Amino acid sequence: MSHTNSLRGTLLAAAVIAVAYASPAVAQTQAGQAAAPVTPAAGEAAPDFMAMATDSTGTVSHVMLSSLRGKVVVLAFYPGDRTSGCTAELNKFRDEYKALFGDGVVVLPTSSDSLGSHSSWAKDAHFPFTMIADPKAELATKYGSQGGGKYFKRSVYVIGKDGKIAYAEPKFNALAQDGYDKLAAAIKQARAN
Repeated sequence: MSHTNSLRGTLLAAAVIAVAYASPAVAQTQAGQAAAPVTPAAGEAAPDFMAMATDSTGTVSHVMLSSLRGKVVVLAFYPGDRTSGCTAELNKFRDEYKALFGDGVVVLPTSSDSLGSHSSWAKDAHFPFTMIADPKAELATKYGSQGGGKYFKRSVYVIGKDGKIAYAEPKFNALAQDGYDKLAAAIKQARAN
């Protein structure tokens, strides 16, 4: 009987370890419960992903980070289409596109909204970028941007040409010019490298 209990304990411990390693974006507490999502830091390899995206024409495409190697990528998570803070942020991205990003930078705003919602908003607002739909929060989880519920935390990542995180702002303030200034400087540095 004690051998069976020992075997069960060993299997349980192995299962807990397997779950911990299967979900690298979620830290585990000593009790085995999920803790806060882990945010990739500057200098770390950006978690790869493949996602569905659309633009203002309604064209749907697959976006794979590894296929964008050699380009600077801005991955911007936001809570929801057409909400006040998100509208301010993406309008700023549109209106100051050249100053913020420049040529050759891939800008990927991302929320849990559908491709149809993204395409409609992008068409109405004349957004010059492709928008990722992440309805299951798989991408947001990899980047520590899952805010609970259907809304993501507003966060921005600049991924360098080498595939590493060049800049991470897990609490991007869409209404503060300072945030955009830091983002522009990080993009300029990543483009130079």
